[in-house]
Amino acid sequence: MTELASTPSVPLAALDQLWFQVAGTVCNLRCTHCFINCSPDNHSFWFMKRSDVMQALEESVELGVKEYYFTGGEPFMNRDMVEILSDTLEFGPATVLTNATLLTPKRTDRLAISAGRSPYSLEFRVSIDGVNEETNDAIRGTGAFGRAMAGVNRLVTAGFLPIITAMQSWPDEEHDRVLASFRNVLASFGYERARIKVIPPLRMGAEVTRSRGYAQHERVTHEMLCGYNLDQLLCTRARLVTARGVYACPILLDYESAHLANTLADAVRREVSLQEQACYTCYMSGAICANISVSSQDLSRGTPC
Repeated sequence: MTELASTPSVPLAALDQLWFQVAGTVCNLRCTHCFINCSPDNHSFWFMKRSDVMQALEESVELGVKEYYFTGGEPFMNRDMVEILSDTLEFGPATVLTNATLLTPKRTDRLAISAGRSPYSLEFRVSIDGVNEETNDAIRGTGAFGRAMAGVNRLVTAGFLPIITAMQSWPDEEHDRVLASFRNVLASFGYERARIKVIPPLRMGAEVTRSRGYAQHERVTHEMLCGYNLDQLLCTRARLVTARGVYACPILLDYESAHLANTLADAVRREVSLQEQACYTCYMSGAICANISVSSQDLSRGTPC
């Protein structure tokens, strides 16, 4: 039996989350850890049109979607992003993953107005990977720290409580110290009692050069799913809509194996193969892309052995 044939696959249990690669792979930053190599000149995936997002939103109602996520690239590189979020808030809660460097006062005010008119929540996940210019900008580029913190301050002033997302680039033994430093620096920018989400590195794309790629043994097997709660895997609860079809998840955008179909209706019927090594990170750490991860100790939906 070949290694590919022995790779497990998982069905979609329910389409709780619908993701949009709304800015494709276009970003105003060039981060040294980006798992899909987003940059100002990466046009592998292009922006989604507002009308295409709306079509998927309307289709999502009958599919039972509970919340919507927007990613890129940098979502606010899409000139229709504010309007897209306003549209989405007519359907359900929305979360946008952003580096916050393009959140101008005018744009932030418009977002606050849209959020105030909706019965649903608007969340911001802001990527900041260091507690100061030296540590953050070594990963995200010169000037990124100051601009991101200014964006965070604008969000907080407008009444939002952004989730600060940091890729763990420090040793485990420094974890408590780094988190305390994050809280202190965010408080100095006006964000008291900040919400912070630490995610593991995805050892693909630019991260392979920055640190390392996946080791050969770092992949999911049938045996590893014995008693495992499949709800931890984003692909059992979500799909990603892009300008080039529907994918299993936002992490595997560069992998043809993750392209499920050209339409959402077809994609929800397809199982997802866990053959890519990035699936190992989700297996070990839970659905790192979602706002809340499921505990690996929760075996209430564990798969049979």
